[in-house]
Amino acid sequence: MKLKATAIAVLAALPLFSAQAFANTPSAQDLEKKVFGSLFGEGYWTDVRKGQSALWNNVDDGWGVGLEIGYRLNETWAVRAEYARQSMDSLTQSSRVTGDRFGLDAMYHLANSNVYLVGGWKHFEHNIAFDALNIGVGYRHFVNESVALFVEGNRFRGISKSQWNDASIKVGASWIFGATPAPAPTPAPQPEPAPAPVVVDSDGDGVPDSRDKCPNTPAGHKVDADGCTIYTEKMDRVGDVDIEVLFAFDSATVSPEGRTEVNNLAAFMKRFPEAVVFIEGHASNIGKPDYNLRLSERRAKAIADLLVAQGIDSSRITYKGFGVTQPRVQGNTREAHAANQRIEAKVTAKIKQPVMR
Repeated sequence: MKLKATAIAVLAALPLFSAQAFANTPSAQDLEKKVFGSLFGEGYWTDVRKGQSALWNNVDDGWGVGLEIGYRLNETWAVRAEYARQSMDSLTQSSRVTGDRFGLDAMYHLANSNVYLVGGWKHFEHNIAFDALNIGVGYRHFVNESVALFVEGNRFRGISKSQWNDASIKVGASWIFGATPAPAPTPAPQPEPAPAPVVVDSDGDGVPDSRDKCPNTPAGHKVDADGCTIYTEKMDRVGDVDIEVLFAFDSATVSPEGRTEVNNLAAFMKRFPEAVVFIEGHASNIGKPDYNLRLSERRAKAIADLLVAQGIDSSRITYKGFGVTQPRVQGNTREAHAANQRIEAKVTAKIKQPVMR
């Protein structure tokens, strides 16, 4: 009787412990649709009438171990199946009475609490087979989201082999399978990016004023990384200068009038420092062609020498004699010979042109 009184006191005190560790309990939403399994040990107290009856082998109180498997249907309800192996004392024999217990239970979980109610059917296989209904109350303490310790008390009411009343207290552990992991901590918000600096490009060439070494570049010009116009260079004709030089017969000496023409050509080249000149010497068609070719080359060289004397670098001067191969006027008249006895200077210079976008 003292053991039964102790069991009743423990069952009555279970609701008082529910608030102590409820903070560790996962939410009901996290537990629903989850399978759980339990291992337990129990103390079992029999009806006093069983100890006085040979039908029950005069059994007294005992203990048992067992396991459960269950499923949480929703936030409130769950179902479970139970198996226990029991070992009971006997008041009339030295050996213990052992047997098995099988059962099915429905579980009702109180809202915002670790307390639950339980009720179901049990089948016992001892020296005889008999059935009972049970009702009880339990309390769970969650170690984490997957593991809980529990204590549970039940009263049993026989529904076969006469009416009797037993009691038990289970102590065990449950494992919840597929428990929801704790959410990852919310990362700290990233700082707002600094506003982009305002870029000023006054001439619109794509290079900001802070790096533009050539401000006010004309629109449409392609520029380099410093904002300066990119140029292409090519050699082009900048003018033709005809130099008429009167030579004495069989002479390459430049006349005073011819020197004036050479001076004008030198001044022209000084205005275009990158200009180069090609001097062509020509002769009239009098005498042998080979002789006239050599004569025309001496005359072209005489002009080149005068340009050098005027300060024009020789690297800018090229000359060649053509003899009678390129007459200006056809024929053997006095006028034709005078026109063909000449010097022509072709001047070209390196021209820079901007590259357009």
